[in-house]
Amino acid sequence: MRTIPRTSLSVFPLALGANVFGWTADKETSFAVLDAFVAGGGNLIDTADVYPVWATGESTSEIIIGEWLASRGNRESVLIATKVGALEGLSGLAPATIRTGVENSLRRLRTDYIDLYWAHRDDRDTPLADTLATFDELVREGKVRHIGASNYDAARLGEALKISDEQGLARYVALQQHYNLVDRTYEGELRDVVSREGLGSTPYFGLARGFLTGKYRPGVTVDSPRAGQAAEYLNTEHGPRTLEALEKVAAERQVAPAAVALAWLAAQPTVTAPLASARSLEQLEPLMVAGTLTLTAEELDLLDKASHV
Repeated sequence: MRTIPRTSLSVFPLALGANVFGWTADKETSFAVLDAFVAGGGNLIDTADVYPVWATGESTSEIIIGEWLASRGNRESVLIATKVGALEGLSGLAPATIRTGVENSLRRLRTDYIDLYWAHRDDRDTPLADTLATFDELVREGKVRHIGASNYDAARLGEALKISDEQGLARYVALQQHYNLVDRTYEGELRDVVSREGLGSTPYFGLARGFLTGKYRPGVTVDSPRAGQAAEYLNTEHGPRTLEALEKVAAERQVAPAAVALAWLAAQPTVTAPLASARSLEQLEPLMVAGTLTLTAEELDLLDKASHV
């Protein structure tokens, strides 16, 4: 288990992304995935009020998780993270928006508190101090335990942390950002801020929309709503090279390439727990392996060199 810095949140080294619940995974399958994730030692479930509104027209992921929590009676043994600021009609991070968003999420999740509440994306039209003051109120009221920033750039994240420190407001404890073996743009100024300020991170797209599972090959058709975006990595110089290195390590360890890709990510500086989603028990299995897989220095170096642009 790992602890998100400056918190008491102890997490399994893999977080379960719940964006597929109600979209490519129906309620029964979602329950099965959640049960298996917890049975395997997982405890951080990451969702958002906007998941998957694009497919269902409502916040189905939160609804399903709420029904699962109620049916299992296990709220105290899992950590629930959700987000505010990207839902149509409740976009942005104005105080009233956050207030409405948190009450709606609490109701759907059938809980009276959220362990980690993310600002889903930066809102440059609302003063950071106003956003942070509202989050601070929610923490003081016990509706939210900790707050995090998703999709912030280095300058804005740094500014937000400075305001929290100066005004004595709740502070972002983690960043959620795009990061994986074939997209390493995080490794620069943004990671420097996270490291310097003592934050953790839970990167999304850890498998590059499925590309790092190894199932994408020239001429191969993959049944996935993200297949087009994932396949684009085949047209890069480092994409096929990374797959080759992944498969080498996976074969030697007798695990799936996805497990290796996530284990590499979990071993990177500032990363507390990569995010990955599963629309079936078959997809979940290699992800859970990643939570207990420790790569050697030689394996990490091989993957590091292969994936550099």
